[in-house]
Amino acid sequence: MLQQRTLKTLTRAVGVGLHSGQRVELTLRPAPPDTGIVFRRIDLPEPVDIPVSAEAVTDTRMASTIGSGHAKVHTVEHLMSACAGLGLDNLYVDITAEEVPILDGSAASFVFLLQSAGIVLQNAPRRFIRVLCPVEVREGEGVQAKWARLDPYHGFKLSFEIDFDHPAVDATGQRVEFDLGSGRYSRDIARARTFGFTRDVEMMRANGLALGGGLDNAIVMDDYKVLNSEGLRYDDEFVKHKILDAMGDLYLLGKPLLAAYSAFRSGHALNNQLLRALLAERSAWELVSFDDEREAPRGFAQPVPAW
Repeated sequence: MLQQRTLKTLTRAVGVGLHSGQRVELTLRPAPPDTGIVFRRIDLPEPVDIPVSAEAVTDTRMASTIGSGHAKVHTVEHLMSACAGLGLDNLYVDITAEEVPILDGSAASFVFLLQSAGIVLQNAPRRFIRVLCPVEVREGEGVQAKWARLDPYHGFKLSFEIDFDHPAVDATGQRVEFDLGSGRYSRDIARARTFGFTRDVEMMRANGLALGGGLDNAIVMDDYKVLNSEGLRYDDEFVKHKILDAMGDLYLLGKPLLAAYSAFRSGHALNNQLLRALLAERSAWELVSFDDEREAPRGFAQPVPAW
């Protein structure tokens, strides 16, 4: 049986929110089988649980936000990406503010935290949502066109293409395909950082965004070049970060996907629209588990290797 996974022990991190600039403490704790991933706002007078689901997403401007009633948690996608990359099914995320800490701007710190805590198998079958027929969402026309799509695939792979009119981005690879079954998430995707442009920072900060952003947790560009003294971590770090984000956004489904995801200029909003379109088309998917691990997709039965 392909089994569910949780943490062996709890682990903690302290940081600041990318957009809020607030100090935040994060505690990642083991959770029983079939719990899923649950964010808990423990700073409120009465703690509020927010289980992840496509329907729990309440805002997709600049990040993915989930909520329940008045309680919200912003910028969940990098931690969710790490959970997807490591195959974690059940986890409590205790948080003391309304935004997940940005840490270094990638998923690498979350991968380190989760692997340091240890990942254990649980006595319950891992359940996947298997896509049976294509589902696609589109937005805009011509040069403004964006789209995201899911196709049937025995495994989980992603291909993403970006199109930024900027010399520093144009000089890098703008299309990447990544197969989760390769076992190379930690090495090839997790270290890709979020990025932004100095021309947007003033406008964002006027709107209460990017208050915690800087060169230590983002790739920052002026009109011509990357300003970070150490340069890029990957030759194609920009598009790899879009893959990282997409993995986190799609894992908000609440279960791992068996599908091929492809996208052109997609973002948090379109990724969530894609999940909702999939769920609305009941004939387009089924829930599956694997009693025999040999029938599972390549790479899914083994623990994900460390760096």
